[in-house]
Amino acid sequence: MRSKPNFFRRNGLSLVLAVIFLIFLLGQVLTGHAAWNEELLREGQAPLSLWAYFDSGHFISATFENWESEFLQMGMYVLLTVWLRQWGSAESRGFDEEPDKIEPGPAPWPVRKGGWWRKLYSHSLTAAFMGFFLASFALHAYGSWRHENDERRLQGRAPETFVEHVGGSTFWFESFQNWQSEFLAVLSIVVLSIVLREDKSPESKPVRAPHHQTGA
Repeated sequence: MRSKPNFFRRNGLSLVLAVIFLIFLLGQVLTGHAAWNEELLREGQAPLSLWAYFDSGHFISATFENWESEFLQMGMYVLLTVWLRQWGSAESRGFDEEPDKIEPGPAPWPVRKGGWWRKLYSHSLTAAFMGFFLASFALHAYGSWRHENDERRLQGRAPETFVEHVGGSTFWFESFQNWQSEFLAVLSIVVLSIVLREDKSPESKPVRAPHHQTGA
């Protein structure tokens, strides 16, 4: 009987991704803090402490501006792949419906309970991503508004209201420039995985698989 993999082997992918995320987030914080303080000093203002920087519009806007686009990308990708197909892509289901392959074991409790619990659970992945997107979108809007007014204050200009900022071009430029890049990335893996391979990756078809696999 094979022994059960230890905790780190069972969760290696998520642990490594979490560590990489924290390293890059720390890099963003340190460089963002330095960049914003340079701007404050140029304008004759006192620099912020690292702790105070976390409450600045500069940090909040930059962080959640990127998070919102990631959650939008993943939520839309999960949802679109329910109905849409791409001939030959490793990221697409086949055109011929196949029964789900379910390993032996107890079903999650919402499935066993049935009714509305099962219905909600059956769409919980998309709902979670969209919930994270909406929360990040709101925080991006708040941080962007704070940062815009901080810059206006440094320039001696009158502040703008939250409604004025969200209705203006600056906020939507920040959003659209990220959204388009996320969907370009998804489009790239959908199309490139038709003809390109990465041996043993679940995001790739087997190396010997024909290009049309998933389309037959």
